[in-house]
Amino acid sequence: MAVSNEEIAELFESMATLLEMKGDTVFKIRAYQRAARTIGHLSFSLEQAVRDEVDLKKIPGIGKAISEKTQEYLDTGRVRAYDELVGELPDGVLTLMTIPGIGPKSAMLITQELGISTIEGIEKSILDGSLASLPRMGRRTAGNILRHIQSMRTKDGRTPIGMALAVAEETVAALRAECPGVEQLYPAGSLRRWEETIGDIDLVGVAPEELQAGAGDVLAALPSVKEVLVHGPKKTSVILEEGIQVDLRLGEAGSFGAMLQYFSGSQQHNIRLRDYANRRGYSLNEYGITNLANGEVSSFPDEDSFYAFLGLPYIAPELRIGFNELEAAQVNALPNLVTVGDLKGDLHLHSEWSDGRDPIERMIEAAVEQGYQYMALTDHSSGRGVANGLSNDSLVEQIGILRDLQSQYPITILCGTEVDIRADGALDYPDELLAELDVVVASVHSAMGQDSDTMTQRIIRAMEHPSVTIIGHPSTRLLSRRQPVQFDIEALLRAARETGTAMEVNSAPERLDLKDTHAHRARELGVPLAINTDSHHYTSLGQSRFGVAVARRAWCESRHILNTLPLDRFLAYIRTPKPHRLEVFDSRTDVPPATSTPPSPLVTP
Repeated sequence: MAVSNEEIAELFESMATLLEMKGDTVFKIRAYQRAARTIGHLSFSLEQAVRDEVDLKKIPGIGKAISEKTQEYLDTGRVRAYDELVGELPDGVLTLMTIPGIGPKSAMLITQELGISTIEGIEKSILDGSLASLPRMGRRTAGNILRHIQSMRTKDGRTPIGMALAVAEETVAALRAECPGVEQLYPAGSLRRWEETIGDIDLVGVAPEELQAGAGDVLAALPSVKEVLVHGPKKTSVILEEGIQVDLRLGEAGSFGAMLQYFSGSQQHNIRLRDYANRRGYSLNEYGITNLANGEVSSFPDEDSFYAFLGLPYIAPELRIGFNELEAAQVNALPNLVTVGDLKGDLHLHSEWSDGRDPIERMIEAAVEQGYQYMALTDHSSGRGVANGLSNDSLVEQIGILRDLQSQYPITILCGTEVDIRADGALDYPDELLAELDVVVASVHSAMGQDSDTMTQRIIRAMEHPSVTIIGHPSTRLLSRRQPVQFDIEALLRAARETGTAMEVNSAPERLDLKDTHAHRARELGVPLAINTDSHHYTSLGQSRFGVAVARRAWCESRHILNTLPLDRFLAYIRTPKPHRLEVFDSRTDVPPATSTPPSPLVTP
């Protein structure tokens, strides 16, 4: 069975935790944490790289020790050093570490002083007061841990970005309405980096000192607040009814740039940026940049001036993962990231003819309202009864209606379908009917339990069909609800390139599929990416921002996205037989060539 990058990253994250419990050096702990984050964000298979005898030490953040342990794990399924660390710890300490609020040192203290090794034991110690009696604990900390345990039983502690962003925007709107003196109030943290799931919501803003406490009062008094955790002049933390924690921090306008950068993270980006600054004689914190030679502190009203002081261009939050963005910034090789405004059309929309909620006309109007030049209606095929799909005759009827509607709208209406990929890779509709369509999105909706090899070959067979334009939501995942199907992503992306098939970045916030690391690899291989909303309601066309964020995290520019092509070039693309479409895509002249970004060190031409 293949070993995923996520599995290897988790191993090294666990080793960092074990070393922290043991009291090892901070440098060694950080080395394992850095390796875990680097591996987790790689766009290629580390296992495949080892099989290809690539020198892993060329990857930033992976040294000799990490490289050797990776090889050992892939060879044996174990790492001796990890087993030895586990053997040195008290029983149950790793279990306690799964509880939010209990860090490595606290877990060691609890197991050593109270002999507790289970979550149930922690609950009992909180109720009888023994946990609160430990050094650095107290009743308040014990109470917070109990709430975390209760929350763990209902959710995994992280919120899909679609829900988190809606909550953040509602909270920001409420604060702005009640506190007009608060300026530049923005989400920070993982939400600003557009990660697919969010822990807490961090809000950072500017307000005169005399108004800061009042803003905290407003947050604490919002009807959506269930519990107030911290209420101070500069920071207020609350738990909302949805179970999400919101932290509000306010500062002065002159230092807002440093504060926003600091709380936006990521942790690894900030560690690497701090090291970069230290080598140049500066230290960083949320208030500004300090000259180590004379102690002079420089403050910054925005992030642009903050990065510029360090001799760096602005680094977009989506890129701040602590991998190679600093190296790219130093040689002026950051990408000119795609934006929502670059999109010229949406190629995956549903109407009430299948499982959508609105008439065809309303979906067309919504595309016009987005300012698009073209759109494709792609109702489901009938298949095995998936989503009230269209029969052959119904699709023929719909094609006629769409063509009749064309003269009524200032947008090019494309006839399409989301056709089901059957278990053997065949498509629902006959070839002659598919050939009548402008856009064919082929997707998996059934037989999701197939093994990796079978699923990979199934999707590749669909790619080889001459009428298939795009593979829709390739992994089929639903965040926090359904795991992705198993496939060989490298094989799929290479087949997509060879067949001239685009891969979808599905913008539905519960999907975000392809995910960022897979989209990153697709970009490296030259596979066209289509950012679609998969809208089933006219209001959902605005969700393209989620797919654009995935593409930005994948270092994509507009030239990497199929539906940023202007109408004439897009029509030329779909009217060109596969796989010659890539000649149209690769030779596009509607956007200037960007400065090349450094490829992953293991990518082969």
